[in-house]
Amino acid sequence: MDVKIPYKPRALQAEMHKELKRWNVLVMHRRFGKTVWAVNQLIKTTLTCPLPRPRTAFVAPTFAQAKRIAWDYVKFYAGVIPGVTFNETELRADFPNGGRIMLLSAENPDALRGIYLDECVFDEFGMQNPRVWGEVVRPALSDRQGSACFLGTPAGHNHFHDLLETAKSQLAENSSDWYFKICKASETGIVRPEELEAAQVQMTPEQYEQEYECSFTAAIIGAYYGKLLTDADDNGRITRVPYDPAYPVHTAWDLGINDSTAIWFAQVFRGGAVNIIDYYESSGVGLDHYADVLNRKEYTYGDHLAPHDIEVRELGSGKSRLETAYSLGLRFRVIPKMKVADGINAARMLIPKCYFDRDKCGEGLEMLRQYRQEWDEKRKIFRDHPRHDYTSHASDAFRYLATGLENREVMRKPPQQVAQSEYNPFTL
Repeated sequence: MDVKIPYKPRALQAEMHKELKRWNVLVMHRRFGKTVWAVNQLIKTTLTCPLPRPRTAFVAPTFAQAKRIAWDYVKFYAGVIPGVTFNETELRADFPNGGRIMLLSAENPDALRGIYLDECVFDEFGMQNPRVWGEVVRPALSDRQGSACFLGTPAGHNHFHDLLETAKSQLAENSSDWYFKICKASETGIVRPEELEAAQVQMTPEQYEQEYECSFTAAIIGAYYGKLLTDADDNGRITRVPYDPAYPVHTAWDLGINDSTAIWFAQVFRGGAVNIIDYYESSGVGLDHYADVLNRKEYTYGDHLAPHDIEVRELGSGKSRLETAYSLGLRFRVIPKMKVADGINAARMLIPKCYFDRDKCGEGLEMLRQYRQEWDEKRKIFRDHPRHDYTSHASDAFRYLATGLENREVMRKPPQQVAQSEYNPFTL
């Protein structure tokens, strides 16, 4: 039986379907039609994969985005196939050949473990936690030699930009596994010229270059710390920063329960300079894991800073995480509850005093660069609070570091000069 999918790709879309390799980086301007392209690519692979029970996935930054952006397209284009069924709760389409398309979220990388995949399409990859690719999806593609497509619009020099540079370098070395395409609005002809002219009038040059001309060098729109970190890099403050054993290492934590826990490691010197020497993030493990991570490092510790909610008692055990940490040898100072905006301002004041270790803090620095205001798509304005995504954990921990370091002379003393009585684990 012949089934005609109601999809007629534009010339550029058809070219990309045809030219795909195993690893594909596709940079597209707004209104290019990348979601329609992605859904139909997954349908094609699910129907034509020669392996039994094909599995393909569309991974969006959040589950809500996956449902809002792609689910209706999956039902529309796959709905003409006899025997296909849709699971509205799980956002899953099951095909008569045993194949399946899944719409997934990058919000919790560990929740995706255990699946296998023949093809995966990442939508707005630059807005996703890079752990989803390296730790979860890449291994899921291995046993069936699956492929991946990374789609998105630029948002600064992030991991999406790094992946594009990898594709370019691999192709320069004549690799047959990589493909990339950059589609600018000025070149595709998809958006009418008069609409582009209107957009240029109504948007800042940086916004227009990023959203329509696929510029990775334009400033990240709404970023809280982007300019400050660019200045730090330009001034040589993102470099190699060794541990100084004469001074204690203070840590600042954002403690996740069902998502990531992030930890910054800092040393404070006389005169106010702050060395950010290390960063660690993980998820799906208990406090004992993080206590072990700290114990395995060579550092002599000072204060461990944590947010106020560490004192909340958990329903299962009746204990607070503060008490659990105490039993593991972690003596936390609790940061009082404060407005997020005040914490962001404290972080902005701290960054110009900081030297960051480029290698050990690389992941955390990228999170800080990407941390931005929430965009109100309906009203076309920025909201007065940050968007919650994979960058939030590192950024929240850095806020706690900034607020915890304010006006604390005790932190500037070498460890042998700090009296034990000064370390009260329950108050700041």
